[in-house]
Amino acid sequence: MPAEIVTRFAPSPTGFLHLGHAHSALRGWRRARAAGGRFLLRIEDIDPGRCRPDFAAAILEDLAWLGLDWDGEVRVQSRHLAEYRAALDGLAGRGLLYPCFCTRADIAREVAASAAAPHGPDGAPYPGTCRRLSPAARAARVAAGEPHALRLDMARALAESPPDLSFHEEGRGRLRCDPARFGDAVLARKDAPASYHLCVTHDDSRQGVTLITRGEDLQAATDLHRLIQSLMGWPEPAYAHHPLLTDASGRRLAKRDRAATLRDLRDAGRSPAEVRAMAGLPDG
Repeated sequence: MPAEIVTRFAPSPTGFLHLGHAHSALRGWRRARAAGGRFLLRIEDIDPGRCRPDFAAAILEDLAWLGLDWDGEVRVQSRHLAEYRAALDGLAGRGLLYPCFCTRADIAREVAASAAAPHGPDGAPYPGTCRRLSPAARAARVAAGEPHALRLDMARALAESPPDLSFHEEGRGRLRCDPARFGDAVLARKDAPASYHLCVTHDDSRQGVTLITRGEDLQAATDLHRLIQSLMGWPEPAYAHHPLLTDASGRRLAKRDRAATLRDLRDAGRSPAEVRAMAGLPDG
C-alpha cells in the first residue's frame, strides 16, 4: 500500500442518503482517519436527467450530521466536463472509440435474433452493429447530428493492454481481470457527456485516490476500470469491496425501493451515534 491512504465517497445526487450509503461512507472515512490519510468527497452528478442540486446539498448536510468530515474541496463532476472530453478525445485519437447510433430497441432486437450470447455484468454484450460501419458512414451520420453514444472498441483496447491485467483486493490478493465480458462498453452516452466508468476512473486518478472502498456490487466493474486505467496510464489503486446492507428480507437497501433515509431516521429522533450503529459501524 502507498505511504498515504486516500479514500473517497462518491455518491450520485439522485435521492437522499440511506443506511447503505452511511455504511460505505463510514468505511472509507474510518480507513483514512485511522491511517492519518485523507478522505475525499465527490458528487457524481454526470447524469442530468436524474441528478438534482437539492439532493447534492442534502448529501453534504447528512454526512456532516453523521459526524463525517472530508479533506479539500468537494469535487462536482458536472464542473469538469472538459476534462472528460479530453480523455475521450485521447482514446478516440488512438482509434479506441467509435460512435454508436443504436437505440436500446435496436440492440435488443439484434441480440434476440442472434444465437444465445454469454451475458456480462451489464447483460448481453453489445453485438457490434455500429463497429462494422465504415469510417465514412460514421462521419456522415455524426456530421448530420444523429444522436450517438461512444463505445470502447474492446478488441483494440485489449490489444493495447497487458494480458495479465489484475487488481489488488484487500483480503484476497491479486485478482485477474476479464474486461472482455463487458463487450464494447459505453464511455459516453447519448444523454450524458461521459459514462460512470470513464468519469470514476478519471477522477480517482485526478484526485490521487489510493484505496477504493465501495460495495461488492461494483467489484465486477473493476475489471473494466482497470482496463481504462491501463489505457490511460493512470495509477492503479487498491480495492476493498464490502458487503451490502440488506433489509429484513435480505434485499439490498436501495433508493428505488424507498429504503429509510438518514433524514427519516434523524426526524424520528435517532442520534448520529445510533445511526452509525444501525449502519453496522458502531463507535468504539
